[in-house]
Amino acid sequence: MAAHREQFEVKVMAGVLGVSVSGFYRWRPRGESEREQANRELRATIRAIHADSRSTYGVRRVQAALKQRQVVCNRKRVARLMRLEGLQGRGRGRRRPRTTTSDPTLAVAPNLLARDFSATQPNEKWLADITYIDTLEGFAYLAAVLDPFSRRVVGWALADHLRTELVEDAGRMALTQRRPLHDLIHHSDQGSQYASADYRALLEKHSITVSMSRTGDCYDNAMMESFWGTLKAECATAPFASRAVAREAIFEYLEVWYNRQRLHSALNYTSPAQFERQHALTIP
Repeated sequence: MAAHREQFEVKVMAGVLGVSVSGFYRWRPRGESEREQANRELRATIRAIHADSRSTYGVRRVQAALKQRQVVCNRKRVARLMRLEGLQGRGRGRRRPRTTTSDPTLAVAPNLLARDFSATQPNEKWLADITYIDTLEGFAYLAAVLDPFSRRVVGWALADHLRTELVEDAGRMALTQRRPLHDLIHHSDQGSQYASADYRALLEKHSITVSMSRTGDCYDNAMMESFWGTLKAECATAPFASRAVAREAIFEYLEVWYNRQRLHSALNYTSPAQFERQHALTIP
C-alpha cells in the first residue's frame, strides 16, 4: 500500500485488501515523504480551483490556473491527481434545434464574415444568435452578442418570446456597453429577427455593416455555436425551476464568471476581461 499511495487512495486500497486505514497508519510510523506532502498540498489546491470553476474545469484549465498561482506541474500529474480526487471537466450536451426562422419577404445580407472569426481589436466584429434555455415553466430564449476578439459577451437578453424585441434588447446592451467608434461587422443568421426592418435600422443608425450566414449553415457562425455549447455545458445543464431562476443564473454566469473569471484556452488561458485589459496596455 505504501508503494502505491501516489496512484491510489489509502482507503480504496484498504477496502480492496480487507485491512483498516488506521491499521496501515499504525504500521507505517514514519511521516510523509516530501513528494507525498507536495501531492497532498497540490490536491487541495486542485480541489479549490475545480470548486471555484463551478466544477467545470478539466485538466488543461486546472493546469493553467495552477500556473497563474506560480505552481509548476505537468499535465499528467494534474490528470492523475484529479482522477484520485474524482474530479473532471464538464462535457457538452446535445445541441438544441434552431431558434430562428427566415422570412422570404425580408432582405438578407451577404456573408461578409466568410468564417473569418479573427479580430485585431475590440468592436471589429460582433457575432449574434439566439438559443433555447429549458425551464420547468417552458422555454426561455437567450439572445447574445459576442465579440470574437476577446470572446466577451457584450450584450444579451432573455425573454419568453422570439419577437424582434429580444435581439433588439441584446443589441442595445452591446451598443451601450461598447459604444463602437470604428467600422464594425455584425454577423448573424438569416432569422426574421435579425433581418427585420427594426433591427436593421438599429444597426444602420450606428453605421454597423450587416453580415449573415448562408441558409442552414451553422459553421458560418461556428464561434457563436461553440459559445452556446459552453454555456449549456457549464450553466444550463438541466431545466431551471423557472424563467426568473434562469435569468439570475445566466446573469451570474455571463457577467460574473464567463466574462471576468473563466480561463479561455484561445486567449492563452486568460479571461475575456483580462485579455482586453492586456490589449489596452499595448495601445500607444
